[in-house]
This record gives sequence, structure tokens and C-alpha cells, in this order.
Amino acid sequence: MDEILIIDYGSQYTQLLARKIREVGVYSRVDTPQKAHPSDKTMGVILSGGPQSVYSSNALNIPDWVLSSGLPILGVCYGMQLLVQKFGGRVLRGKVFEYGMTNVILSEDTIFSSLPKVVKVWMSHGDSVEKIPDSFIKIAESEAGITAAIRSSNKKIYALQFHPEVFQTEHGTEMIRYFVTQVCKARQNWKIVDYTSFAIEKIRKTVGNSKVIGAISGGVDSAVAASITARAIGENLQCVFIDNGLLRMEDESVPEKLQEVGMKIKRINSSDLFLERLKGVIDPEQKRKIIGKTFIEVFEKEAKLSDAEYLLQGTIYSDVIESAAASTTSAKIKSHHNVGGLPKKMKLKLVEPLRELFKDEVREVGKVLGLTPEILDRHPFPGPGLAVRIIGEVTRKRVDILRRVDDVYIQILRKAGEYPKIWQAFSVLLPVKSVGVKGDERSYGYVVALRAVNSAEGMTASWYPMPHDIIREISSKITDQIPEIGRVVYDVSDKPPATIEWE
Repeated sequence: MDEILIIDYGSQYTQLLARKIREVGVYSRVDTPQKAHPSDKTMGVILSGGPQSVYSSNALNIPDWVLSSGLPILGVCYGMQLLVQKFGGRVLRGKVFEYGMTNVILSEDTIFSSLPKVVKVWMSHGDSVEKIPDSFIKIAESEAGITAAIRSSNKKIYALQFHPEVFQTEHGTEMIRYFVTQVCKARQNWKIVDYTSFAIEKIRKTVGNSKVIGAISGGVDSAVAASITARAIGENLQCVFIDNGLLRMEDESVPEKLQEVGMKIKRINSSDLFLERLKGVIDPEQKRKIIGKTFIEVFEKEAKLSDAEYLLQGTIYSDVIESAAASTTSAKIKSHHNVGGLPKKMKLKLVEPLRELFKDEVREVGKVLGLTPEILDRHPFPGPGLAVRIIGEVTRKRVDILRRVDDVYIQILRKAGEYPKIWQAFSVLLPVKSVGVKGDERSYGYVVALRAVNSAEGMTASWYPMPHDIIREISSKITDQIPEIGRVVYDVSDKPPATIEWE
């Protein structure tokens, strides 16, 4: 199977390149500059963006084999600056910075031939190209006059200062498709069905006759991970549904739905343990690590009873990226309990069949496995649950309030037909109280923030323009039905600069 090799220099968007290439129908894999090496199926190389400057004392460089291989090359952001420097051009240290949406003027070069002359792209750079190498020509520039794209005279090397992989960049997929299929000549024979079969076989070879204990959290990821593992090893998978006291109301029915498709699931109520350990904890990173550690402890206890040697986790690509585990050069955003919160001496070995997939790909795997839309179409839910949607200390009372708020919010979205239009919707309980009037008397109630975003993969997102009548209905019902809430606000922040979750 033809592949495109992506060399990861630490960009938060590196794995989006892999996702976009797969979307085009070509297999892609990611590796670090130190470890990356082509296979006999490698048809092209992409140099990702990254947080470094080419002038940094520890700046990562292009592996020697890349330029000598004769393979087509695409440099993105930092990757572009590395190519410019390597071929004798000059990179200007950050004097003019471009972040966010920028208009770029395209030439009629082949990679842009079918595109409009001016497109909006996502820029994220400090350094920029001051002098183009002699063997290259400029094929795009920003409105600020900064070189936005170049190519070599032999049309084998392209470089873009902007990020074509993020959904904010107009026609970014077309640019990637042209490079992959026309420049690299890669065959479009990657299918999610192939990945599903590969993952099932890999689990069988890894696990053998050993037993696996699986964590069912109520989310899509854990459900699909359990389903694919059950397909691989059958009754050697024991699924455990742990009520940590931090779940949504809609999560309660998940075990029954999965049992209907043949999975063995054991319910465990550990809410007292989790909430006791979270008492007095305010720092979100500490919350995540406490929850992650406690999850593992509970699983290990159950594993002893079931003689399990492996722990199944629904880790996906965005979890790995945001925990900075995908690359030693990427900037850490937050840890994920599936990645950053694991004890150093964990007794169970991990099985992570979804680690290389994004959320939409996970849903596609679920469809291949026959899971129902009721399970697959649910919005993403963070591993630490409602703990990171309660700003400040997590208490049973606050969890109860937020559960009721979230249920009102989601039920109205479903009834109004808005739920399927939104990638993720949830509510956040703030640690402040606001003055209000209830029953002709002054009152002080909690403030709750409603969040709704659209995204393809969770790495970038835009806030959802909720119809005003729907917001009004949600706000009215929350404040009417939940007396502890005195004020409702709506979050209109994109990612970046904000993250999707508040903690």
C-alpha cells in the first residue's frame, strides 16, 4: 500500500496532515526526525510545522536521506523554513508575525491552478522567508507581502508557510490532494475497513490467549475500542463500566446498549473513592492525574480477579497530541488521563487499537463493526469526565448540578434537531455566583457556561452559531428547573486561541 511519510517537528497540527492524507484515500504515517525512514512504499515526504526557530541552538534538521532520496517533498511552516535554509535561501527572524486567518494571493502554478486567486489560510509563524533559494520560485504571498508558498524548478519540492491541513484554510484539502496524488503519484487505496482488519489482527497477535480488561466510560472511543477488541479476542475481553461519579446522565445506559451487541460488562460503583480523592483539588492537571491514577488502580484490582494482563484504552490521536506524547518537540497543552496520567510502574500492559485514529475515523470503524448510531453519534466526552467541566473544586453537589444542567441542554438540542449539527456541546459550571431575582427576591446562583463547537477532528474548532430562540429556551429551562443556577452564558471562543474544554 502506497504511503506518505510525515516527519513530525512538533506542530500541534502534525496528525491533521496524516488525517487529511487518509481522507484523500492514501495511507500516511508519522515519525520523528530522529527515527523517520522511508519504506519501499513511501511515495513522498512531508516536513511538518513546529514551535522551533531554524536559528534555535537545538533546532531539528532535515534527515540527510530525505533530500538524497529523490522523493517529492512538501514543507509546511517550519518545514518550509528548513527547506529554504537548506537550499541557500534566507529566513528572517520574527519581526512580522502572522497568526490566524490571512488572505493569500495564489499564482497560477499547477498546485493552485483550479483554485481562486485569493484564499483565506491559517497562518501560525514568527520567522518568515526573506530570500527564496535560487532553484525555487515564489507561487504565493500573503497580503502583508510575506512569501506564502514556493516550489523548486523541477516541481518535486513544494513549501507552504500556512497550514493546509486545518479546516480553516480554504481549499487546503485540494492542495494536499494535488501533492499526494499528482506530485507523489500515490495510489488512493487506503480504506478504514483495511485499518479495522489490520487492528483486529494486530490485537490477536499482541494479546494471544491472554485476557484484557477494558474501560467503558460511556464515550464513543471506549465503546469502539471495546467492540474492535471483542471482535479480535472474544470472551477474553472483560469490559468494566466504572461509575466514577463524574459521568453524564446519558452515560448510564451505555453498558446495557453494549451488552445488547454481545459484550460482557461489569458495573462498579467507585464514585465515593474518586470524589474523596478530588476533595480540595483545584488545579486541572492535578485533577486529570488523580482521575487517571485512580482509574488504573480500580482496573488493576479488577484485573487480578479476572487474570487480565492487558488494559484496553480508547486513546485516540488527539489525546496523544495534546499530551505532547506524539513528539518530544511539541508544546504541551494538557495531559489526558489515557496518556499523561498513567503511573510510571503500571502493572498492566496497554492495548490501544484507536491510537492512530481521529474521532471521525473512530466512528467509521464503529460503523464497520456494526455499532448503532445511538452510540456512535454521541458527542465527545473527556476521559476525566465532568471534573474538568467544573472549574475549581469538584464536589458531589456540584457534579449533581452540572449533570442536571447538561441533561437539560442536550435534551433540548436533540428535540430541536440541533444535536447532529454540532460536533461537541456541553456545559461548564463556574466557581462564581451571580446576583439575580427569583420569586420577587434577590438570589445568588451559580453561573453556567454553554459550549458548542464544530470541528472535523478536535484539534481546531469554531464556536457554533446557536439559533437565538434555542439559546433562550435552554437558558430559561436551566434557570427554571435548576434553582442553584442563576445565570447562563454562551461561549463564543474558537480553538485556537481557546481549547474546546475549559480545563
